[in-house]
Amino acid sequence: MTHAKPKVEQFFAWVNKLFEAQGLLPSSPLTKALAYVRERRKGLEIYLSDPDVPIDTNHIERALRVIPMGRRNWLFCWTELGAHHVGIMQSLLATCRLHDIDPYDYLVDVLQRIGQHPASRVDELTPRRWKELFAANPLRSDLYYADTRHKTVAS
Repeated sequence: MTHAKPKVEQFFAWVNKLFEAQGLLPSSPLTKALAYVRERRKGLEIYLSDPDVPIDTNHIERALRVIPMGRRNWLFCWTELGAHHVGIMQSLLATCRLHDIDPYDYLVDVLQRIGQHPASRVDELTPRRWKELFAANPLRSDLYYADTRHKTVAS
């Protein structure tokens, strides 16, 4: 961050100088772009103060790339609500992959846990929090236990 911070400050000084000096209309694309950057400065600089925040979002974009690649499959969701639910599931799967969580283990656990879990603590069932709290001992389906018994008997 030693090298990045002066560059970031120099960039925002340039943006502010250009924004204030330019005599373009507020509807100008350049004016809009400069205003966009100025409004989001705090969020764009967060990686300077938090080492857990990467400088870019390339890892997220790669994880979400599977969604457009499967777009032809989503044509047959039948309803807007169905397409909405596909989007939710794709988002959950991508989030699991980003946190190195097996999506199958996560979904099996959460679908069993959700009926008894307090609504006031629903944030604990998001993939990131679930990994911290429940991943070490996830709830399993009956099929999992039947499969492990079968493998033990077969050995």
